[in-house]
Amino acid sequence: MKSIREPGQLLIVDDNRVNRILLARGLEQQGHIIETAENGAQALEKLRAKPFDLVLLDIEMPEMNGYQVLETCLKDSELRDIPIIMTSSLDELNSVVKCIELGAEDYLNKPINPILLQARVNASLEKKRLRDEQRKLFRTFATKEVADELMKSGFSLGGKYVEATVMFADIRSFTSITETHDPSEIIELLNSYFALMFEAIVRHGGTVNQMVGDGLMAVFGVPLQNENHCEKAVCAAIEMVDLLKGFNIRQSDLGKIQIRIGIGIASGKMIAGYTGTEHRATYTCIGDTVNLAARLETHTKQAGKSILMDRNTRDRLNESFTVESLGPVLFKGKLQPIQIFSLR
Repeated sequence: MKSIREPGQLLIVDDNRVNRILLARGLEQQGHIIETAENGAQALEKLRAKPFDLVLLDIEMPEMNGYQVLETCLKDSELRDIPIIMTSSLDELNSVVKCIELGAEDYLNKPINPILLQARVNASLEKKRLRDEQRKLFRTFATKEVADELMKSGFSLGGKYVEATVMFADIRSFTSITETHDPSEIIELLNSYFALMFEAIVRHGGTVNQMVGDGLMAVFGVPLQNENHCEKAVCAAIEMVDLLKGFNIRQSDLGKIQIRIGIGIASGKMIAGYTGTEHRATYTCIGDTVNLAARLETHTKQAGKSILMDRNTRDRLNESFTVESLGPVLFKGKLQPIQIFSLR
């Protein structure tokens, strides 16, 4: 684990040049990397230009005071996670309360005690390190979009109705492949396969929210809204198939396993949110649209097509996509046949 005394990238904001110099000198002696700003506008410009681990922000400044800078940072999704310690010669409880209520990390009265300053800076840097580790951990087990949503809004079980597109993709005859090849080769195959599929999905705004064996589920239009989620999903599917062709050429050259996939896409209303318990949960989508996408993926084997979609998806595509109708199919659990389409 990193030490709490690990140097940080700090920004000192104070309109008093003497204060800036003395604060910077003391913190540089502790090993920190220091930059300074003489007013609020300059501080915001620097914060948006490069990353900082901590800000020491004076309250009493002309034009744009510390309160205004603090509020601006907390409203900016790129800046709100930077801890800010407010500094002021105002020895008033109301000022302290206002800063903390606005979201400041801490508050120090001037003249600042150097020992207290060191303790507060180290504590704030350690809190930021822990938050960064938490975000990194979230992004290991969830997508960036889900992780950012968790950090922004917190966690709670439940969901809401959304309009989105769901994709299921699966490697065909994977069971047979696993029975005839070494486990280490299968793991290497899956890691390479998922790396390619994730690249295509994420590049088109999708979120992979489930992996089971060789299969994956991805959603488009949630948690980040996107009006073109149908086209995005189809474009991702096309790229996935194209990437797989290149992958198979490489596999053939190396004398290794070549694979085929089936992709099912459906669009419509579904429930999106966290399901599970307070101790173990996952972000997912459920509903008839999700079930249909899964059925379409399974039907790719029977239809002999790589990509199948429902009418809702088909009707929202522009004329640049060449789509073929495969007629109605009565899927398990459905009372009425579903019109399905494939890309030509």
